[in-house]
Amino acid sequence: MSAVMKHVADKDMVENAVGGGDEYDALAIPPYCEFDADHELWPSIYKSICEVYDPEIPVNIFELGLIYKFDITKMENGDYDIYVQMSLTSPACPVAQEMPGMVQNALFPIDKVGAVDVEIVWDPTWDPCFMAETAKLQLNMFT
Repeated sequence: MSAVMKHVADKDMVENAVGGGDEYDALAIPPYCEFDADHELWPSIYKSICEVYDPEIPVNIFELGLIYKFDITKMENGDYDIYVQMSLTSPACPVAQEMPGMVQNALFPIDKVGAVDVEIVWDPTWDPCFMAETAKLQLNMFT
């Protein structure tokens, strides 16, 4: 049986503590995720991926640092294919089989998205230092 992590502070509490707005947004970016923040689809991708949660952890998978890379490729028809490289907190994660589908389901509805390919990788192994500062605050975990 796995332990379910609990919030010590929710997103609103952390947002209020750090001043909200741009200050919160800056702290919500994990230190090791590769993405093109200037891409036209990035705001929609960011908003959508932040709605995906591991059911056992009350922080979204982006802020947890489970997403290592977003690669966005423009196709001939004008749509964009998205490649997502991610990991899980543990190889024994109970939602390991469902997580790629959860990510795809979050990104497919975005206008101009064609294919979404999600790859689970184990190198590098996920570590709590991959979490955004906001996730650490919400879970009272500091590395």
